[in-house]
Amino acid sequence: MITSFTELQSLRGLDVGPLCPHIDRYISQLYELSYSPRTIRSYLQITAHWNVWLVRTRHRVWDLSQEHIERFLRCLGRRRRPCGFEHAALSHLLVHLRQAGVTRSARLVQVTPAQRWVNAYSRYLLEERGCTEETRMHYALHVQRFLVGRFAQGRVHPSRIQAHDVVEFIRRDGREHRPYRTKQAALALRSFLRFLHYRGHHPVDLSPVVPAPAYWRMTALPKHLPAGAVQRILDHHDRSTALGRRNYAILLLLARLGLRAGEVIALQLEDIDWENAELTIRSKKGDGWARLPLPNDVGVALARYLRHDRPACTCRAVFVRAVAPHRPIARSALISGLAARAIRDAGVEAPRFGAHVFRHSLATNLLRHGASLDEIGQILRHRDPETTGIYAKVDLDALRQLAIAWPGGAR
Repeated sequence: MITSFTELQSLRGLDVGPLCPHIDRYISQLYELSYSPRTIRSYLQITAHWNVWLVRTRHRVWDLSQEHIERFLRCLGRRRRPCGFEHAALSHLLVHLRQAGVTRSARLVQVTPAQRWVNAYSRYLLEERGCTEETRMHYALHVQRFLVGRFAQGRVHPSRIQAHDVVEFIRRDGREHRPYRTKQAALALRSFLRFLHYRGHHPVDLSPVVPAPAYWRMTALPKHLPAGAVQRILDHHDRSTALGRRNYAILLLLARLGLRAGEVIALQLEDIDWENAELTIRSKKGDGWARLPLPNDVGVALARYLRHDRPACTCRAVFVRAVAPHRPIARSALISGLAARAIRDAGVEAPRFGAHVFRHSLATNLLRHGASLDEIGQILRHRDPETTGIYAKVDLDALRQLAIAWPGGAR
């Protein structure tokens, strides 16, 4: 194991230069984050090339930024084809240097006036409103678009925001995007306008003037996979690697228990009750948590992953990154992405790709096998019974019995 700088004499370019004094601590951090010796050596090789480039171009460590990485990689690309890991390696090193206080902080990078207001609003959502990170991210995106559209890149004057600015933004958004996105934009804008009035940045609470976009719930059939497709996806999934076995356990949670993507990444080690074969679900919706029985095949897949394939790390999340740094899976989009790949790899024709299609497919399959809507609502943890009612439209045979005959007997 490489533990000191003296063992790296074979790596030319790290003996002198601006990065030389910081290599030891960088190596230690990589080992603490569970990077393999092979990856560490690859990272140090590209670091050596960057160090030589910094000597030649006479750059100081204090001035280093992401721009210097981009310039170096462009120069490197003229001499040889990059391998793909260089950007990640140097970006990691730059973060390390910033944390050590030897280079310029990222906070000194110029931010636009609109971004400053978005940052203040984001802190308000997290610290005072208790919103989740995902909600904060979505709301901040819509507020950013509104402020840039109203003030461009110039100074933001919240007191100058008028009702017609708000109405025109929602109208334009409704013409350019789907109804659900426009509804989300309206929610974000109402929240932001209340924030401005609450903090004294606007004399009037303009949130009531935000139009309510037309959005009808449960107007379409739930998009689900064809009969037998879910099992075909599970059978086709490659379980020969540690990553494949991790993803297989995730797919089983989606398919057998109908978990949302966010509920999968929120799953903690202590949420699995092995003695009673139960699983505690931490949800952003409903009552916040629920206990579900742990099916045998799901339990076997989880146990195999945790015993043999999950990397050793200090975090308590069940599912973590397969490569270093071994941190919890942070975004629901990653779960939806692996679900979409599994569907495509199995050659299944699906009306929708992603994690939620497994949830709809589970409810549809339960209904076809005689489960009541109340039972389905309990399994899916619906707070509102009307939410489960959408699956009644899937049972076409039962609906035909309720259909009124067409006048004259015509079809």
